[in-house]
Amino acid sequence: MRTRLSILPALGLLFILALTNAASARELVRVPPGNRNSVQPPIPNTSVLRAKAFNTTYDEKYQKIVGVLRDDKDLMASIRKAGQAYQIDPIHIVGALVGEHTYNITIVNRVKSYYVKALAYSQSDFKFAYKDVTVQTFLKKPEFARCDALTGSAELWECRDETWDKSFRGKVIDGVAYENMTFQRAFFQPFFAGQTFGLGQISPLTALEVTDLVHATSGLPKLSVDDPQAIYRDIMDPDRSVIYIAAIAKDAIDAYRAEGFDITDNPGLTATLYNVGQPRRRAAALRQAADAAGGKKLPEENYYGWLVNDKLPELRGLLGSDNSQ
Repeated sequence: MRTRLSILPALGLLFILALTNAASARELVRVPPGNRNSVQPPIPNTSVLRAKAFNTTYDEKYQKIVGVLRDDKDLMASIRKAGQAYQIDPIHIVGALVGEHTYNITIVNRVKSYYVKALAYSQSDFKFAYKDVTVQTFLKKPEFARCDALTGSAELWECRDETWDKSFRGKVIDGVAYENMTFQRAFFQPFFAGQTFGLGQISPLTALEVTDLVHATSGLPKLSVDDPQAIYRDIMDPDRSVIYIAAIAKDAIDAYRAEGFDITDNPGLTATLYNVGQPRRRAAALRQAADAAGGKKLPEENYYGWLVNDKLPELRGLLGSDNSQ
């Protein structure tokens, strides 16, 4: 005969299962197309200064990237192919490229010139380090131990990124002053500030985050900080860069879906996340805000994503009649 005490563990298990099922059954909120903001959010001063330094305007930069996309049939074919492989609308890839080359580095006239830069980086001798400490050594600090159990590349590197922000960024630890800069900027720009990262302007850190997805979907070798040349080869090579852009968009969509938000119909949001990164941290914060009384219920685009949504009819036209996944 079962005693009341023997029933308690079973009841506890049922309670846990009930909570799990309730969370799984959370209604998925479809985020509608278009901008939440009626006017474009402020553009960062760094972007403004960059445009002035090169004696250009955002409209000129926008027209240039749109022109390259319109004229380069091979590039557009690669974009469509990547969208199909990652099961996303290729407009998410187009939006990321347009936002990047409008507000950050201006696209070169010929995409093929990125191949030359990819080759140059792949043959260079460099490492990822901050104040002469390699990232491999730095990640052995006890503050990062909480990340070690994470096996997926996206979760692992986002955890490390967040740990840097919380435990080191802008602080003095054991007599070492850590500058108020991102993990990416501290460790993953071995050449110079503002350096170019190819067609997609993909940072090495972001490439590391999606390497599992890229390996599983496209069969490219997994990236490692032990081989920085391979990372630069992938992010600088135009063909591979398009694959990584698709993976970054897919990863952001999946991260928001896990928190109950479907952003597949809003390329301005995926462009925003392409620009700012950290999709899991941002999706979790939105979930917390949405669950709170009077909290924000839907994600919002930034200046970069706002442009993509605002120009969406023209950008979809670049893809022709085949706009499907």
